[in-house]
Amino acid sequence: MKRQLVERELTTEGPRRGAIKGGANPRRTVTVNIAESPLAWLHARGHLDDRLFDAGEALRGDYERAQLSASITMRWDPVRMKSTGERGLAPSEKQIAARQRFDGAIKAAGRGLEDILWRVVCAGEALPEAEKTLGWPARSGKLVLRIALERVAEFYRIT
Repeated sequence: MKRQLVERELTTEGPRRGAIKGGANPRRTVTVNIAESPLAWLHARGHLDDRLFDAGEALRGDYERAQLSASITMRWDPVRMKSTGERGLAPSEKQIAARQRFDGAIKAAGRGLEDILWRVVCAGEALPEAEKTLGWPARSGKLVLRIALERVAEFYRIT
């Protein structure tokens, strides 16, 4: 993964985007890798073990393969060639299979847990932003996300 490091000003709420250095009062800054996903950030700092990180990556992979995010163009893939196994599937068949796995994993996470799971893992929303959007108390999302990822790991049979 390519690193994209930027300087952010520290405020009482955390790093502020687009902060300008200088001025009368010296400001404290922090270097942030904006290419790092929120899930990778949690894993790198020991908040998620390898199993939960792998479960989140499997879910995100299926989300991307199923092409569930907004699309603005048409696909012009070649037609299916005769073959066996998943490699022989047409792109639309791979997309359908990924969608079925994604839906199964979200269902396995359970009601009330899919919101934080989708926001952090699939949409790449930072945990504090997801908590605020959902109207949850600060630092409650990490526990809920861990529970959801445990269930997703069970669904994907990740040990």
